[in-house]
Amino acid sequence: MKFTNEMQLKFLSKSPNEAFSRVVVAAFAAQLDPTLEEIADIKTAVSEAVTNSIIHGYEDTIGYIEIMGKLFDGGLIVQIMDRGKGIANLEEAMQPLYTSKPELERSGMGFTVMQTFMDEVEVSSSINEGTKVTMIKYIGSKKEMRNI
Repeated sequence: MKFTNEMQLKFLSKSPNEAFSRVVVAAFAAQLDPTLEEIADIKTAVSEAVTNSIIHGYEDTIGYIEIMGKLFDGGLIVQIMDRGKGIANLEEAMQPLYTSKPELERSGMGFTVMQTFMDEVEVSSSINEGTKVTMIKYIGSKKEMRNI
């Protein structure tokens, strides 16, 4: 796969940066001329991944979240990485409605939302090393060709 453009972003795991990150990724993806729905999907998925890093990865501490984006002919790859506490049981965490923080009234739908709005989602995590979420969104005719 040949990439046509790339970007990297690094910011503190503070809640206001969640909105900043989704706007940056959406602006980067705009080079592919996506529909408004495709942009909304990307923003929603990025928002969920960054929020997970802030709330679960770093809990009550501040660390860095890194986003790497790559454009290719017909799509976007975006990786959201933290160096937080990691996920002890990834299979359990990926289940709809699972939350490790029920006291925060979280719905436990973060990974499900990412999987719903992006075409491919892969999650890797190691205890005390962090979590990486890799998502792919196919844009326009390339998406239609993949569904044939």
